[in-house]
This record gives sequence, structure tokens and C-alpha cells, in this order.
Amino acid sequence: MSDFSVLKKLFFEESSGFLRGIISNPAKNAEFKKIRITPVNAKDGLCFHVEKFTEKQSFQINMTEDEIFAFIEESIPKNFRQAVFETETETISVLASRKGKISIITKSNGKPQCNCADGNGGKTEKLESVAPKTQNRKKQYILQEGVPVPFLVELGVMTKDGAVIAQKYDKFRQINRFLEYIDDVLEDALLRPDGTKRTEISIIDFGCGKSYLTFAVYYYLTELKKLRARIVGLDLKADVIEHCNALAEKLGYGALKFQTGDIAHFESNTGFDMMITLHACDTATDYALARAVNWNIPVVLSVPCCQHELNKSVERKAAAPEFAALLKYGIIRERFLSLATDAMRAELLESAGYSVQLLEFIDMAHTPKNILIRAVKKRGSKGTETQAFSDLKKALGTAPVLEQLL
Repeated sequence: MSDFSVLKKLFFEESSGFLRGIISNPAKNAEFKKIRITPVNAKDGLCFHVEKFTEKQSFQINMTEDEIFAFIEESIPKNFRQAVFETETETISVLASRKGKISIITKSNGKPQCNCADGNGGKTEKLESVAPKTQNRKKQYILQEGVPVPFLVELGVMTKDGAVIAQKYDKFRQINRFLEYIDDVLEDALLRPDGTKRTEISIIDFGCGKSYLTFAVYYYLTELKKLRARIVGLDLKADVIEHCNALAEKLGYGALKFQTGDIAHFESNTGFDMMITLHACDTATDYALARAVNWNIPVVLSVPCCQHELNKSVERKAAAPEFAALLKYGIIRERFLSLATDAMRAELLESAGYSVQLLEFIDMAHTPKNILIRAVKKRGSKGTETQAFSDLKKALGTAPVLEQLL
């Protein structure tokens, strides 16, 4: 593994400008499906944020320079057979054969050069693209600081020269975080049943509110990804909808429309490829998820809010005795049943044929409403009720309204 010293020099010396790494193509029995590595500035200096993904969850940890290098050496080829790392000047691809032989390809502005640990004379297999985004070293945002974005200027997040207003920096981070999740599932939303890809996409945003994220998604898809996008935003507040439509018209976003309406009674399905909903309160999230399932929408991104339903309906005497302590104290009861609500929603989506992850939307310090439900429809899968849902429903003596709606 001595040839990994090439990586250590390229990634972890200050002059290298390391931007991002993705480790993928897991071995058969690997615990994680994908690993994402990004540099962050901590109090003690440069460290590395590692996000490890299973099919349903993500786990995050920060590592020092020594820890991250040891982690990479351990991961390849033991648990993964492919990795792509990007610096400010080069892209380094790592390939591991089934026998554990390592090939490292360094590609700069010139022709690729190969450092091969298996002594195969420079021959390597073709690497499937896992192209990381080239982004600012300080913060790897899709919408970058210093680059004016018209809708962010209009919404008071940026100044006209692209500087992020200090009081709106959390909102700026939230928008970028959501766009990262959109980026991760965009190919799934564009995939046709026959395996070909669309060049247009249709999205419904239930409970859009002031529509920071709605405008961000439209801008990202049309301006950055160069797709044809049609987005419908729905909210109860007529004055908010009027303002959003006026802003969309001012910005020239012709295929971004906003309507006044209630999620529970919205019936206009015109072939949406993705449904998003941010902080739809209490059972409004259930109605939005039900619409997505019943309309067979391929991709769902939902950040629930104010999960009160189970808190009102679960009775301590009817629930399993093992839950007695969790249901006894008000603040613990509320948090426990909020988590139980989202877990049951995830299981119901699994039952409907979706592959589901519960992810951290943004840091808990910004808002406690930070769980994102990400669901991608499995092709040709109808799904069946999961045992986990049945067990939890029995233990609590009730279930969220989503079960009835489905």
C-alpha cells in the first residue's frame, strides 16, 4: 500500500487544494454503500468531514489528517473498489481489482498519468464517472459566495455583488444543503421506465411558503444543470403566493408557478417526477407523502415538522410497557413520538416500494426540525408492509394518518 503515499501528498498538504472525495463501488459485504469526504476548517485546524451512507441512513464524523489517510487505506480495497478525489488542479482516481490490486490515475489539464501498484504496465480499467463538483475550497457550496444569484439577491440573502448577508447565512447554508440532496437523486428523477433519461423535469412543492428552496431548485435545474424544469408551488397563504408569482415573473422564471391550495385537497396530478415539502406541519406531511405515493412520483424529499399526531393519540396504558419511561415525561414523550412518526412514515414508504433514507438536513444547532426523508421509487417494485412497521404500530397502539391515506 506504499503507493498510497501519492494520495497523501496530493490530498493533505496545504498546497494541494483538496476539494472533495467520493469512495464507491462497495464490496459485497461492505457496511456502507458510499463515502463522501470534504475538508472543513475546525478550531484545531484543517480536518475532514466524512459522511458514510447505508441504503437508509447516513453517519457523519470528523477526522484528522492522520485518521483520514488511515481510513482510506483501510477502505480500499477491503470494502470499496473505486474512489475519485479532486484537488484544485487534479482529479485522482483509485481502482481496486477483485484481487486487491490497486491502480491510481492522476489526471490534470494534460494527459492522464498512471501510478500502478499492481505492476501491470500502466493498464487500468475504465473508471465510471463519479465526478465531484469543483467548488470553493473554503466552503463547497453549489451556489457559491461571491457569485451573484438573482433570486437570492431579491430574497435578501445576497447583496448585488454576491456577498451573503450575515443574518441570512444559515438560510444560505440550508439552501445549498437541500440542493446537494437534489443533486444526489436527480438522475433517479430523470430516468424513464425504459432506462433512457429525460431532459425535462416536473416538480411539485407542497407547502412552499416563501419559496426560498423552490426558487433555488428552479435556478439550479435551469441555470446550472441546463434542464427544462416545470415547478408548481402550493401554499395556503394567498398573499405569499401572490408575492412568489410576482417574483417569478420578475426573474423571468416562466415555468415556475405558485397556487393557493390545501395539500389534503390538491388533486391536480400532471405527471410529476419529484415531490418536495419543507416543514409541512403535522399531518400535512402525511397528505403530501400520500399524494406522492398514489401518483407514483419517483423521488420524494420531505422535511417534516410539528409531529403532534402520535403525541395526541398514543395512550400510556395501551402502549408496550417497555415504552413507559419514554412516554412518562412530556419533553421525552414529544421527541420520542416525533422520531417514531418519521420512522413509521419511512417504513410505510418502504412498503409502497420506495428505497428510503432518513438524513440530517442541516445542523441541529440551526433547527431541531432537521430530519429529511428521502425516498426513491424502486423500479418494478410494489412493496409489502414491513415487519418493523407492524411491530412499532403494535407497540404504540396506533399509527400516523399516512397508513389510512395509503
